[in-house]
Amino acid sequence: MQDPAYFRMMADYNRWMNRKIYAVCAELSDEQRKKDAGAFFHSIHGTLNHLLHADRAWMARFTRTPAKLPQKLGEELYADFIELRRERELTDDEIVEWTATLSPACLADPLSYRSSVDGKERTLPRWVLAVHMFNHQAHHRGQLTTLLSQLGVDYGITDLPWLPSLGAVAQVALDGATG
Repeated sequence: MQDPAYFRMMADYNRWMNRKIYAVCAELSDEQRKKDAGAFFHSIHGTLNHLLHADRAWMARFTRTPAKLPQKLGEELYADFIELRRERELTDDEIVEWTATLSPACLADPLSYRSSVDGKERTLPRWVLAVHMFNHQAHHRGQLTTLLSQLGVDYGITDLPWLPSLGAVAQVALDGATG
């Protein structure tokens, strides 16, 4: 899994899905977003905060840039939804830009980091950790879509084949098959 195109696609998917999720969350009241719904990070707002926290932690590791993050995973980064949304967009742009710099050699390189979950030092190939970052995003977005569904919110299609940028790829493939 050292193909940089995979990670560029996942970064594009991440940004697309976050825009969709934040757009429907913007239609909710602050009370609805912050209501404890029994999720691991309690609420929609808490889960959105956690996702941003985790992505920033991983990007700091990948780019070797210090991150100003709370030590505790569940600690709120931004109480204000508009600020949280703006910071999410900036972080998604950073992830997209980072994936544009990846090469197979970079992805194969080992990366050592200290886990914020158990405090242990780990060393794994960058590609494994990048897959983890995108998998973690999908995991918690799944929780968010469940919480939104419980509120009767339609967030639309979430499947990767509907990623807008893949439409052009699919059309090229079709054109090539019929040409």
